[in-house]
Amino acid sequence: MTEISDVFKDLRKSNEAALIAYVTVGDPHVNKTAGLVGALIEGGVDIVELGIPFSDPIADGPTIQNAVSRSLAGGCKPMDVFGIARTIRERYEIPLVAMTYFNPVFRVGLSRFLELGKRAGISALIIPDLPIEESKSYREECVAKEMDTIFLAAPSTDEVRLKRIAAETSGYLYLVSLYGVTGSRNRLAEDTLNLIKRCDDALSDNLPFAVGFGISTANHVKRIVQVGADGVIVGSAFVNIIAENAHNTRRAAQKLQQLTKRLKRATRLD
Repeated sequence: MTEISDVFKDLRKSNEAALIAYVTVGDPHVNKTAGLVGALIEGGVDIVELGIPFSDPIADGPTIQNAVSRSLAGGCKPMDVFGIARTIRERYEIPLVAMTYFNPVFRVGLSRFLELGKRAGISALIIPDLPIEESKSYREECVAKEMDTIFLAAPSTDEVRLKRIAAETSGYLYLVSLYGVTGSRNRLAEDTLNLIKRCDDALSDNLPFAVGFGISTANHVKRIVQVGADGVIVGSAFVNIIAENAHNTRRAAQKLQQLTKRLKRATRLD
């Protein structure tokens, strides 16, 4: 069992789903990220995804693209994620997931990147542009370092490929809920709910799955959990708060904590 697996196991006992938060490292400044993550954790987040800024974030919509631009303009570098993760883990016992594209990993070197991540307290990686067909050495290195490999499945993923992706995934499967890129939406499409039901039927109970892209309200969270998801991933809604309060991080932290509390309440299956 890994740290992330333990979180999902404990939440199932409490009849809850996981609330997973995404933030862009270095937005609005590299010195502020740990404190903002702390606000999310104190609000009730179960797992945090730390997005490593990269100049070509192909899976992300305007909200996170702008966050990445602010981060890079402020001087944040991909390697800064390790110091931030270390600071967070000194204060909180919570799984941290590094979300990055493969280019920064390649530039640092796979083995060294994973070793630095492990030392910093990172529990898993998400690399959206790394297909399972090209991931053998990556998966082997992660297994050796006892880090989870979180892969993504899309609405277009058929059942055969879904099971293949699931077989190479540990921690949780990241289910992309809609076509397109990240970003807050006002309502959930019926296709999203049908996709969650299909995924719930196709996967074994041993691998939890969390739903991301377009989730921003407590009602979204509640409906997603009710149809079978083990977790929900919220990114742009949090990133928007940070952007709107970039010059007042104390207020940003307060608003992050308030939203987190509302979303976390919605993960409970009463």
